[in-house]
Amino acid sequence: MSRIIAGAAGGNPLTSVPGTATRPTTDRVKEALFSRLESLAVIDDARVLDLYAGSGSLGIEGASRGARSVELVEFDARASDVCQRNADMVNQVLGRKTVSVHRSKVESFLERAGGDVLWDLVFLDPPYPLDEAALSAVLGKLAPHLDEGAVVVVERSSRSAEPGWPAAMECFSDKKYGETKLWFAEPA
Repeated sequence: MSRIIAGAAGGNPLTSVPGTATRPTTDRVKEALFSRLESLAVIDDARVLDLYAGSGSLGIEGASRGARSVELVEFDARASDVCQRNADMVNQVLGRKTVSVHRSKVESFLERAGGDVLWDLVFLDPPYPLDEAALSAVLGKLAPHLDEGAVVVVERSSRSAEPGWPAAMECFSDKKYGETKLWFAEPA
C-alpha cells in the first residue's frame, strides 16, 4: 500500500489503482525524489502538474509538502477515479482544495492549457509502452508552460533511453533506482 510520506498529510494511505495497468512509484523512489526536490527548493508554494498521474501519488505528495496547487491528469477511468478519491482525502486533510483532477489525455490537456498557464514542477510517469517519439512530443507541448526555474521529472524504466528533450528544455541530472530511472530537466 502506498502512502503519503511527509508533510501535512504524511502517513495517510493512498488508494491504489486496481489491476496491473499502472505501476506505482515505490515509497523508496518517492522519498529519494522528494528529498532531491526539497534540496532544489522547488516544492514550497509550487504549481505542480502530474501527467499520467495513475493514483496521483507524486502530485499528492507535493501537495502534502506545501505546493500551492496540484493538477492530476489521467485518462484511464479507473485511475482517474482513484486520483479523485486521493485528491479528496488530501484536500480534506489540508482544509482547502489544493489538488484537482482532470480526466483527459495528456496531449489534449496540454493543447487546451492557455498560453499564460505555467507550472513550477512537473511529473511525467508515462506508461512504459509509450514510445520515445510520443514522449518527446508531450515534452515539446509542455515546454512553453514551464515557469522560470521549473523542474520536470520524467520517470521511466531503467532500460529506457533518455527522453528526447525539446530545444527549450535541458536535462541536468538523472538517477537510477533499481528498475526505475528518473531524469530531471529545466527550461533551457
